[in-house]
Amino acid sequence: MAANPQAGVTLRPVPPETPALRRSLGLVRATAMVVGIIIGASIFVQPSLITAQVPTAGGIYAVWLVAGALTLAGALVCAELASAFPRSGGVYAFLREAYGPQAGFLWGWAMFWSVHTGIAAAIAMIFARYAAELVPLGDAGQRLTAIGAVLALSAVNYVGVRLGSAVQTALTIAKVGAVAALAVVLLLVGDAGAPAAAAVAGTPLTARGFLLALVAGLFAFGGWHMVAYAAEETREPETTIPRALLVGTLVVTACYIALNAAYLHVLPVERLITSPAVAADAADAVLGSGGRTVTAVLVVVSTLGALGGVVLAGPRLYYAMARDGLLFSALADVHPRYQTPHRAVALQAAWATVLVATNTYGALFRRVVYTEWLFFGLMALSLVWLRRRAEYRPAYRAPLVPVLPVLFALASGAIVVNEVLREPRRSAVGLAIVLSGLPVYWAWRRYAAARRIPA
Repeated sequence: MAANPQAGVTLRPVPPETPALRRSLGLVRATAMVVGIIIGASIFVQPSLITAQVPTAGGIYAVWLVAGALTLAGALVCAELASAFPRSGGVYAFLREAYGPQAGFLWGWAMFWSVHTGIAAAIAMIFARYAAELVPLGDAGQRLTAIGAVLALSAVNYVGVRLGSAVQTALTIAKVGAVAALAVVLLLVGDAGAPAAAAVAGTPLTARGFLLALVAGLFAFGGWHMVAYAAEETREPETTIPRALLVGTLVVTACYIALNAAYLHVLPVERLITSPAVAADAADAVLGSGGRTVTAVLVVVSTLGALGGVVLAGPRLYYAMARDGLLFSALADVHPRYQTPHRAVALQAAWATVLVATNTYGALFRRVVYTEWLFFGLMALSLVWLRRRAEYRPAYRAPLVPVLPVLFALASGAIVVNEVLREPRRSAVGLAIVLSGLPVYWAWRRYAAARRIPA
């Protein structure tokens, strides 16, 4: 075993002839990855869920600001851990270092079978549904379009992280520009917001409503951690990833606040609460019937950019697990020409395609996605634990520790508790799916021991 004394990381020895991952991600592309993954489709529909719980202008802004601040707290925790353990796999690597390989394995188990591939499948289907607003597609056509998007972006990432990140960065720039343009048009051209502001002004705000709205807001910020998955393909990851997380989270928060200000400017609060597609209704209110087409184009670009980032990130997790001896070694192979974890890319694409084709992604994803926050809470608390280790020497140190990680862990716990109380049966099924990885892990350890696979 070879130790990295700077980061306190233990790595399996790699033969000198083995191809290595290529460091192609700089600060701009890493930041674009953060922004591009977070801004998917939620901001175009999620405001209705939040407004229903906090039907006041001040409450709505407060929810998005607090959600952004909590996301920033999680991002800062992730930034320090990434600077200490600049390895592929992100959260997996952090959990493994702090709690042992079984914790990392459970994260990877949930990510592959349901959460990460489920996110990819769900984003692909949203992309296809909005594409159907532009080009008529039946149910089968939408499903084929979603599969095509997964396979196309997987192919791009198969042939190189440089190309994959370039495509994702271009889509992110287009997305942020379109979001800014939409917000400006709604704020400058729209004039229907006076009654909306009056309607929300005197509505009472409750603590329970704020918490429920905050949960919805935090889900809209999901995906911020995925940039850490590609640490070994990032130039100077100890400093680049922390900066990308900080800048990316602030950019997203600014976009979300601007869009919500624009929505409130042109739509009455009652319309905001009941609208299944807030952005489309807001655009229609200002641009007429063509607004829905404009919004459809925006969502197509936005979801495609988010899907590109998700497709790029996931295989690095499975690659890291295989290299650590927790999955079949073939998944740790790096393509000799493209310098990508090509088999892990192909495996993720295959399973995401199955989820889309069988329409099972929704049931799996809804049951398991909340468990992601259990791991986020553990990740945050691990920072307090790891700082007590003499060998722990991060290149970046998050501020306000232990207050910052504890607050984020409490927020993560609130999301989990809220989901359990709201859907106890579905939550129990989701937790059982995650915990089903434990016997698999124990069986794998016996298998690895019998074949002398280091883990």
